Amino acid sequence: MYREISSSWFKHWDFILLDLIVLQVIYVVSIMCRNGFVNPYGQDIYRQEAIILCLADICTVFFTEEYSGIMRRGYFQEFKAALKHVVIVYLMMISYLFLMKRGEDFSRISLVIFVIFGFAGLYLERLLWKIYLLKHKKVFYAKRAILILTTRDRAERVVQTVLKNTYNELEVRGVILADDDSLVGANIAGVPVVCKVTEIPDYIQTRWVDSMLINVREGMVLPRNLELTCITMGLTVHRKLARVGENTRNQQLDSFGGYVVLSTNIRMATSRQLILKRLMDICGAVVGLIFTAILGIFIAPAIYIASPGPVLFSQVRVGRNGRKFKIYKFRSMYMDAEKRKKELMEKNEMKGFMFKMDADPRIIGSGPDGTKHGLGWFIRKTSIDEFPQFWNILKGDMSLVGTRPPTVDEWEQYEPHHRGRMAMKPGLTGMWQVSGRSDITDFEEVVKLDMDYIQKWNIGMDIKILLKTVMVVFKGSGSK
Repeated sequence: MYREISSSWFKHWDFILLDLIVLQVIYVVSIMCRNGFVNPYGQDIYRQEAIILCLADICTVFFTEEYSGIMRRGYFQEFKAALKHVVIVYLMMISYLFLMKRGEDFSRISLVIFVIFGFAGLYLERLLWKIYLLKHKKVFYAKRAILILTTRDRAERVVQTVLKNTYNELEVRGVILADDDSLVGANIAGVPVVCKVTEIPDYIQTRWVDSMLINVREGMVLPRNLELTCITMGLTVHRKLARVGENTRNQQLDSFGGYVVLSTNIRMATSRQLILKRLMDICGAVVGLIFTAILGIFIAPAIYIASPGPVLFSQVRVGRNGRKFKIYKFRSMYMDAEKRKKELMEKNEMKGFMFKMDADPRIIGSGPDGTKHGLGWFIRKTSIDEFPQFWNILKGDMSLVGTRPPTVDEWEQYEPHHRGRMAMKPGLTGMWQVSGRSDITDFEEVVKLDMDYIQKWNIGMDIKILLKTVMVVFKGSGSK
């Protein structure tokens, strides 16, 4: 799933938080300048205005998207942006006083001081923070990993242009030369030439790659269906000065790495859509972690008594477009479960690159033949083992709704069309979980469900899946 970099303003949460803190501090100072060193929130009207200030700031951020391209803005552009932000917030604050007929209760001097120092403080804070980020090359958001497909004569120029215009938003993982295979293994502008053009699908198959920028001479012939294959695998393909193709619904003109490109992906999403999804994830994760802590009081000792060892099970899984992360669960299996998995592969009930076994002897309390319904069976049947994953959701590795994150060994066996199911963050639940996963034994059907979800995704669909998941868990269906 793709969102253009230029509109991905919510990734600058550090600026959002700093702006909010600076405005609130200056608001307190402006009140103290008028009323002296007293509690600025002691009076009801000042306390209400502090809340309105926070809400006004958030609304301004959301509706103006002023953080878009903030790292690229010069001094004068930032001057105008900071002034616009403070003026809008100020107008909302005085509008509240007017509508509530409380204008006479609030100090006008404090409002004037707030506007003047609020603008100065906001402008200075943004400049200093940008200087710090650029000097130390820090980012507080997930980078995008890209490959550059170009020709030998323009390779160095293209790489330098991308690196110069991305401000740490992109990580260039490699270069592929469409007209010269002899330089594989060499470096161009500090970036390695990673493979031949015909080997691109094989190269990206098991690696973290989000996008590919194509910048070649007009009329140059590339391998047949190369772009379509990469798109099917979940990558966003950016072609410089490309012509609009047939699938215009998932194409858009974009600014990428210093070039005007045509971007194509399985599914395009707006900033607001993904922000709402992330906010829903954060709220769900906070509530989920509270329940996890409560459940842990009872489940953790029971697990340890039944099978001494760590209460939590952690494992490296593969996330969006090949990113690796560590997933957490309450342990429902014995400590040697991963070793015994190899011995039980011949009893795998799934066709394809997933493992599922009804009578699994690795489950705690299952007995030698795996048929007993002990503690491990209860944990899995009630989906209690999944609760620690709310931590992964809060961190941003996962989402409430998405696709099942594969293990590394499963990922390494994927074919190109399987990779597309990881075009978005994996989820705690998804189409597979609410479609009777115990009855689905073909991995290709899982892939079909996941791809259908990605291509049709919207917030409403996520809400429906979450409600269905609750019903599935309470019924105890869908999990064996």
